[in-house]
Order: sequence, then C-alpha cells, then structure tokens
Amino acid sequence: MRADSRSLIDPKALLRIKSLQLRARAAVEGFIKGIHRSPFHGFSVEFSEYRQYTPGDDPRYLDWRLYARSDRYFVKRFEDETNLRCHLVLDTSRSMGYRSGEFPKFEYARTAAATIAYFLTLQRDAVGLVTFEDRITDYLPPRHRPGHFRRVLAMLDREPKGRATDLATPLEEIAATVKKRGLIVLISDLLAPADMLRSKLGYLRSRGHEVIVLRTLDPAELTFSFDRPAMFRDAESGRELYIDPDSARGSYLKRFHDHADEVRRACTDLGIEFQPISTDSPLELMLFDLLKARARRIGAPNRRAATSSSRGGFR
Repeated sequence: MRADSRSLIDPKALLRIKSLQLRARAAVEGFIKGIHRSPFHGFSVEFSEYRQYTPGDDPRYLDWRLYARSDRYFVKRFEDETNLRCHLVLDTSRSMGYRSGEFPKFEYARTAAATIAYFLTLQRDAVGLVTFEDRITDYLPPRHRPGHFRRVLAMLDREPKGRATDLATPLEEIAATVKKRGLIVLISDLLAPADMLRSKLGYLRSRGHEVIVLRTLDPAELTFSFDRPAMFRDAESGRELYIDPDSARGSYLKRFHDHADEVRRACTDLGIEFQPISTDSPLELMLFDLLKARARRIGAPNRRAATSSSRGGFR
C-alpha cells in the first residue's frame, strides 16, 4: 500500500480541470493527505523539515519529540540543505500527442511537471523547465522567487507544435546548457533507440547531474489492446501501415518489452532512477513513487554524482 486509496484522484477527473495550477495543487494536496492516512505517515515528515538520522550526523540535532511520536530518529534540516536545483525536462514531440482515451500523453505529462514544480516550490527549492521536440523549444532556469511558479505554468500552458522527436540533440543541448550540478527530471515516452538513450543519458550523468526518468505511456501502448484491423500511423514519422492486431500483438509486445528492458537496464547501469507511469495512474502515486525511490537511492552507498545537498526526501 503506497497511499490511502480514499485520497487518490481519478486522473480523468483531474485533467478535466482547466487550470494547470489547480491540477497541481489538487494532486499535491491529495498526496499529502494520503500520506498522513497511510502507514507511511512518518515519510511525510522526512521531506518537509526533517530528514532521517544517518550515522555521522551530529546527535545534538536529533528531534526527541519527533522520536517519541514516530519511534524513528530525525534530524532538523538546515537552510543550506534546502536549495535543490531541479530542471524539469518535458518532451512535447508528436508521439506525446497520442491518446487512446480522453487525454493525450502530453496533457498528463505537463500536469506531472506542474505537480512536481508545485511541490518543489512548497519546499523552497529552485525549479526550472526545459521543453523540447527535435530541439529545445523553451528554457526557464531554476529559480525560487515570487512569481516564478507562475512562469513555469505559463510555459507549460503553451501548446506544442508536435514535431518529430530527436532525443539525442536536446539531451546534448541540455547537458551543454545546464552548468551547475543538480537534479534533472526527464518526462518523456522515450520512443527512441535504447543504445542512443544510454549514450545521451550517460553524458548527462557524466556532467555530475542526478537524473530521474519518468517514462510516460498510454495504457494502449502497454497492452496493444486494439481489436480490429485498421490503418496505424507512426507517431514520429507519420508513415501509415495497415495492421491486423491479432497477428501483430505478440511481436509488438515482445519488441516493446525488450526495448523497455534495455532502457531500464541502461538507467540502472548509469545510476538513474527509472519510473514508468501510465496516463491512467493517479498523479499522487507518481509523486509518492518518485520521493520514495529517491529517498531509497540517497541511502545507497554506491551512488554516483549525487549532489552534496541531496539528502532526504526530494533532496
């Protein structure tokens, strides 16, 4: 159980809210309420003002009152530990326009980006935004100042042109543009060759960034749940092909899962957190998984290139 099911918001209901800001706020508030009702109640404390005690921390900063309530050791987080610099990197290419239901992947992805940005803003962290198609289309540097979150939302509200994707070029541009080490959260369907992704994500890691990949997919892409022959259009090239789902399903699923396994393996080898998300999943679970995975990862003894300020919760 990750969060209390009573607090989860139906993604379709959430995406029907026109205001991106209200969506983000609803998802984060639902997340926080769910955490407080769940067995992971203490987890919500870790990412706000405290972090869990680790050997080497000064015991003078232990919070004994919190220990009495939770039976766990926490130390107060200091101001210099709260200055995470995060770049949200959002894929706005043509393939992100695909949908089998009411909303395309892009709508879900930009709501996820807004949710993370809102959460980081509440934590007083600096958040920036990069959008890309075959090249970077917009760039907003990380800031934490009044009005900055609204600038992030304004950028997310721009309608994408939906051209073909070349992940190689924008990832190279991001590595060249982002000079200071920090956290990079890539939100994309990753419809690109796995060996290329390994190379370019490895380049980002070599620049000292911590990287999290949120692979955003439509449920139909995961199951190939089509039931009648039809013309299918390649999401990137636009090329059309007549396909009988009954005969193509097995081959498609094998290739899809082989590619997914290669991408996951590449991320593991590079020390990158990889989180697949389906557009029918509540945003609160995405945020919960993200925080939990990062907290677990920060505790890993052999992590590479984690920034010195990356401790606890989303830091």
